[in-house]
Amino acid sequence: MLQIMLADDHDVIRLGLRHVLKRQPDWKVCGEASNGREAVELAATLKPDVAIVDLNMPELNGLEATREILDKVPSTAVLIYTVEESEQVVHDALSAGAKGILLKSDLISLIVQAVETLAQGKPFFTSRVAETVLKGYLAQRAAEDEARKADEALTPREGEVLQLLAEGKSNKEVASILDISTRTAEAHRADIMRKLKLKSLSDLIRYAIRNEIIQP
Repeated sequence: MLQIMLADDHDVIRLGLRHVLKRQPDWKVCGEASNGREAVELAATLKPDVAIVDLNMPELNGLEATREILDKVPSTAVLIYTVEESEQVVHDALSAGAKGILLKSDLISLIVQAVETLAQGKPFFTSRVAETVLKGYLAQRAAEDEARKADEALTPREGEVLQLLAEGKSNKEVASILDISTRTAEAHRADIMRKLKLKSLSDLIRYAIRNEIIQP
């Protein structure tokens, strides 16, 4: 028997979900919560196979509720539904540990398919959510490619200066190590900051760590 928990502060939505889910053989709605904190407590007690959680709930939102549910019952597969489909919402839901994301407009029509998929240990995303995930991935790749292009634009000497600065060397120390004038070292530093669109030394250090030029 597949045990399913519902968490939504709207009685009408829970009623609609319950009506659809109870038609499925060997499925049981084992509990219902009207806020995020209650959802966490219920999940800890009932240990459902699947928890269907609204993103926006009082007392504890769906993201925090998901994190706490999974902390207490790691075996539960959480399906989050939301009225939003922004990249940030999708990213936040996945980071919280959700195995599936549904838009509220698709909730009733796709809930059975979503629960079946999660019950099989697979993630579930609608085509629109998958498109949002893909757009986010492509945007990240574009940003990384831009960073690589900027990195490639550095001259070999600027690459040396970048590493030395990231290692904590002053302009004077860089000049001494590379046998150049302090003014030339300062000019290299200014060119590096401009090319990489960095605003401070801390930005430079983070860039160097992110691109594995130095170790943290």
